[in-house]
Parts: sequence; structure tokens; C-alpha cells
Amino acid sequence: MNTKNSILNTAKTTINLESKAIKNLSKLLTDDFANAVELIYHSKGRVIITGIGKSAIIANKIVATLNSTGTPSVFMHAADAIHGDLGLILEDDVVICISKSGNTPEIKVLAPHIKNAKNKMIAITGNKDSFLGQQADYILDAYVEQEACPNNLAPTTSTTAQLVLGDALAVCLLELRGFSSKDFAKYHPGGALGKRLYLRVNDLSSQNLKPQVALNASLKEVIVEITEKMLGVTAVVDNDQIIGIITDGDLRRMLSKSDDITKLQAKDIMSSNPRRITEDAMAVDAKEVMEEFGISQLLVEHEGKYAGVVHLHDLIKEGII
Repeated sequence: MNTKNSILNTAKTTINLESKAIKNLSKLLTDDFANAVELIYHSKGRVIITGIGKSAIIANKIVATLNSTGTPSVFMHAADAIHGDLGLILEDDVVICISKSGNTPEIKVLAPHIKNAKNKMIAITGNKDSFLGQQADYILDAYVEQEACPNNLAPTTSTTAQLVLGDALAVCLLELRGFSSKDFAKYHPGGALGKRLYLRVNDLSSQNLKPQVALNASLKEVIVEITEKMLGVTAVVDNDQIIGIITDGDLRRMLSKSDDITKLQAKDIMSSNPRRITEDAMAVDAKEVMEEFGISQLLVEHEGKYAGVVHLHDLIKEGII
């Protein structure tokens, strides 16, 4: 058999098995899911998520998703919990236990301690009749018919199902909290996604020099200004008002058309009514204008007056593009 075809067939089988299992999850949802979401939403504490093995890795990811969408969460490894880390759980915390079988030794030791402490417990398990299922206040059924592993052993489909249920929890809580794009930016200030949501034009243009010449500036003055300010452009300004723009390209076109350049002034070279943007506009808006008109720089205004330049390279540097 062709090796490449064999690989592709195995990959397709894996994807189809897991997608089928994910689709089936929606049929397994009960009122327990809605009750679990409301429990977390109204809780005064945090969400503590625990598991062991591959379920612990999934627990870590769900914790990260919840934290980034407004629900304070902490990971607690099930093995460490029964060796001292139970102290992580505070009075008002809600605990989510993740286990495919619901019958692992660590879970059997851990679950009764959580119950004795009067903390509410949510189970994400593929076996709702398991020890964990019987101990939990709410069960999120993560049953899968089979693992993608050909031996039906390695956690594959089952961990995908756990992850999807965690995402569903996070999105439901996000909507209940009215979690907005501004909130997202607050929790993701260092990432490109966050920057798209909070970075403004002034944050970029204020870091640049501010090239400008008067209407009657000589060609030499124009070239010197563009060269010294290193943005490939200068604004042509009169009484702080933007009158025009001169780019490197304008200079090249002018030199190719004019035989006598000694008497040329800025007003003879500039392009009138250039594209501009206000300094309080979002940086992503500047990106859209540049893309729409195929330009690399935008002149920036503050209350109708010239305030600087934002360059395509600024957007690239900040990960906006």
C-alpha cells in the first residue's frame, strides 16, 4: 500500500472519529450543564480544576481559557492534591474533576475530601455511573464510543471531548458575564489579539518623528526633511493644518518629469487632500485604510491639526499586520 495514502487514511479516520464524538456531545447535555454554569457564575470563589494524566493536561488548558475570559481559575493536580495541595481549595471555590473513567485511585481518594469540605463538585467524565459520577453534584457527560487510537487505549477522542466541554463552559460563562472585546484586551495586553483591540494610532505615531514642511519649502528642504525623519514622507502644513503630502514616490515622479527643479517648492510636488486618520482611532483602523488605498503611511490629526505620521512598519512591528 502507498505509505502516503495510508497516512492520510489514518488521519482522516482519526478526524472523523473525533468529530463524530464531538457532535454526539450535544445530545448528552442535560440540565446539569446549565446548573453547573450558573453555579460557577454565581460563585464568590474560584474554579479549581483537577485531573490526572492526560486529563490533567486538559484541565490546564481549560483553566487558561477560563482565566482569559473572566472566570478566575486554578489548576490542581489530583495526585498532588492528596499529598498536601488540598489547601488550594477555599471555602467558596467550585471544583471541577476531570476523569474519563471516574474511577482512578487518586480521584477515589480526592472526591470524598472535596465533599467533606462542602465544596460543590462538577464532574467531567465519560462514565456517569462511576465513583466520581456518584460523588459529583453535577455531571458533564463526556462519553465517547471509542478512542481514535487503533488499540482503543491512548486518550485521544476522550480528551478532545473533555476539552470541548471546557470550551462550552467558558463560552457560556463569557456570555453571562457580558465579556466584551475591551475585557479581552485587558486580559491579553501583550498579545497581537489584544493589541488589535486596545492599541490606538497615537500609541504608534507618538513614537515617530514628525516630518513637516511649509507650502513654499524648497525641494532641498523637502528632501532633507524626508531623509532626516526617516518615514519616507512629509506633511505639507499651513498653520498646523494638513494641506498635502509628499512621499518618496512623489519625489521620484517629479524628478522624472521635470527638467528644471531648481525653483520647485513643496506646493508644486505635493498630493493634495491626503488620506488621514485621527490619533484616537484604533490602530487596526489605520491598517484597514492603508490596505484599502494601497498606501504605507497615514497622516495623523488631533482636533483637526497635524499630529504626526503612522507607518505600515509600525503596524507590522506591533503585530497588527
